[in-house]
Amino acid sequence: MPNTAGHWCGARRALVGVLLLAGVVVAGCGTGPGAARGPGAAARSGRVTVVYEDRTFGPREREAVALVRSSRVLERTADWVNRALVLPHDLVVKVTAAVPPGVTDAVTQPDGRTVFLPPSFLAEIQEASARIVKTVPRPSPFPASAYDTGGLTTAATEFVLGHEMGHALQRQLVLANLGLEEDAADGFASFYTVNEVGPVPSLAAAMLFDEIARKEGRLTLENLASDHPVTQQRVFTFLCYLEGSDPAAYRRPLVDGGYLPKSRAPLCPQAWAMLDNGWWTQLRPHFTEGYRAQGDAAQVKARARLAAETEALAERLDEIRTGR
Repeated sequence: MPNTAGHWCGARRALVGVLLLAGVVVAGCGTGPGAARGPGAAARSGRVTVVYEDRTFGPREREAVALVRSSRVLERTADWVNRALVLPHDLVVKVTAAVPPGVTDAVTQPDGRTVFLPPSFLAEIQEASARIVKTVPRPSPFPASAYDTGGLTTAATEFVLGHEMGHALQRQLVLANLGLEEDAADGFASFYTVNEVGPVPSLAAAMLFDEIARKEGRLTLENLASDHPVTQQRVFTFLCYLEGSDPAAYRRPLVDGGYLPKSRAPLCPQAWAMLDNGWWTQLRPHFTEGYRAQGDAAQVKARARLAAETEALAERLDEIRTGR
């Protein structure tokens, strides 16, 4: 999200946590250096690291930070970027209360070299997650063993970092953008988590944003004028990409289960195919030497699926439009 006085999805609520931590931890690894691919790609120099600035945390924030740190979901995202992509600059993900003026939630600096994750924002996610697990029936693709406050908090946080990583990659790699940057950042969060982690982060993010939308209440002029899509729209887009990635696995639990409207579902396989092919194509010139074969194969597969899904949609379009 842009570095503005914050509204990553518009959440503004105080939340509580307890647990004492000490010290500063720096994490985030990956494999050895690789070579850039494609004209104009920068020589490898940038690394993604995750820093926990413990001395800045308040007592009410430490439990949420401890959940996220022990899960290593931030490090998992950092590791994938380090393994797969050549960055021209270092990127630091800072879990810290020492943020720029006006920042209250997750933000990426304009140069794409720093992501701030305020501990108060993680505490907000934790409290919202505690409400969700008490009031929202578990979607069947979400494992029962992880459907608790901690599991939902860490999965939603992984999606949040995916969103911020989307901003960072767009800015560092100067990627072509044909629409709102916020839409593209949401798209990267879905692209990365669905392909590399599975359904849980998308489901967690959808439930979190649905909770946020309910708390927001009636839409205001500021909601409609935001550079972010309307919060409830984002919920259904996350679910649409997930369902479209594997309709055989997700149509029954998400569409028949009432989470994703039947009017949206027929468009989701092609929507996912466009997103998947789009991100693989954008990232392809920046693959590391060690990731190149895997990434190239993924991009070829994604393009073939896009062609197939576009053809399938064309065959059904009249039926979809008329509701037959």
